[in-house]
Amino acid sequence: MTMTSVRNDPSERPSIAQLAFPSILGNLLYSVVAMVQTKFVGELGPEAVAAVGAGQRVFFALQAVMIAISAGTTALVARAWGAEEYDEAGRVTMASLILAGAFGLALTVPGVLFAGDLANVFGLDDRTVVMAADNIRWLSVFNVAFAANFILGAALRAAGDAWTPLWVGMGVNVINIPLLYAFIFGHWGFPEMGVGGAAVAAGLSFTVGGLVLVGLWRREVLVVKYIVADWFTRERLAQLVRIGYPAGAEMVVFQVGFFAFLMLIGNYYGTEAFAAYSVGANLLMLCMVVGFGFSIAGATLVGQHLGADDFDAAVASGWRSMAYAMLAMTSLGAVVALFAESLARFFLGDEPLTVHYTVQMTWIMAALMPLLAVEFGIGGSLRGAGDTRTPLIATFVGLIGVRCTLAALFTFLGLPVFWVYATLIGEYLVKSAMLLRRFRSGRWKTMVRLEPGLALGAR
Repeated sequence: MTMTSVRNDPSERPSIAQLAFPSILGNLLYSVVAMVQTKFVGELGPEAVAAVGAGQRVFFALQAVMIAISAGTTALVARAWGAEEYDEAGRVTMASLILAGAFGLALTVPGVLFAGDLANVFGLDDRTVVMAADNIRWLSVFNVAFAANFILGAALRAAGDAWTPLWVGMGVNVINIPLLYAFIFGHWGFPEMGVGGAAVAAGLSFTVGGLVLVGLWRREVLVVKYIVADWFTRERLAQLVRIGYPAGAEMVVFQVGFFAFLMLIGNYYGTEAFAAYSVGANLLMLCMVVGFGFSIAGATLVGQHLGADDFDAAVASGWRSMAYAMLAMTSLGAVVALFAESLARFFLGDEPLTVHYTVQMTWIMAALMPLLAVEFGIGGSLRGAGDTRTPLIATFVGLIGVRCTLAALFTFLGLPVFWVYATLIGEYLVKSAMLLRRFRSGRWKTMVRLEPGLALGAR
């Protein structure tokens, strides 16, 4: 994409495919790494798999601030790019990176000091809790590295460059896989760290990726400008906070609901059912990353078209993102479901109960793909427009009001864990209905306005 795109000319903007394909490919590579990690950790037993799942849930909760800042980055950089305010896109990126780095440092403290307490909330056995705490502790050490990758990747995609994050991500993955083997099992002279080694491998590889991105940015190789002056303004930071805090709150609600849901499974159905949930979700990771690619495409194009005051093109981009996501995710989900038992046995080995639960979870997730496509396509488009409150409300109602309430009821009634897994269907029915209603209303089109002389500077 060139710096001379013509304002209000949709043909000069990247297509959904141009944005989605590299994002999908990059996330597919990450999903391959996640599967390799599951395979390696699975050789240590179902307790280790459950420990990684618990550790990831806590880590994602601590990353809520990064999600918030990233949401503001995407919306404001895309708007600025659509309005041809390229210097402002650079200033937003700098402000976002400084904020994310500062919060990353601050979040390292609770992640390291209280890892055991955080891991203990899931009601898992003592051995699993110790492994999960080790995973959380090491992930927290690398918070700043994760922040750099997250924010700079979001800014580049919002400016229409989805290829640079892909190339850097490929390098991260190439480094990550051998490090997983080395640190989990203690090969090539590295210490044998088990579950904690998976976190160290991820942290070191993302540190390399973050350093590469920052280095390219400072050398002004990236499409987004490196601007160190005038990034700190009250208006710019206020916009980042106003757009971002609902996204952060959504992540907090999501993780709290997830904690409650997994606590029910861990306390009342055992480690096997807990591990099966994590493995089942990983088996459908392919579908998720495809959906996420279309979510990025929708967010970028909606934001850019709104910045160019082309409302019709923004609406069309949202609907197309959802349609493509639905077609791709549903097809892939059906294929994974057909081979669910073979895949589960590959990752878990001779663990009949865990395999049985994993197959159940996989079939339920596969049936959910059309509804998940709505969340990715329409939810991403709303966030790109700066409407981060609607996804927050939908997540609260769907996850807390529907999934967790039904899961608690089914657990109280003593129903099999299958019914607890199936509460996801109720959640996503409600969420997709709420997101579609909001998108059809069109009220998201003018939620963020470019203000000359304030947020984006005088033209």
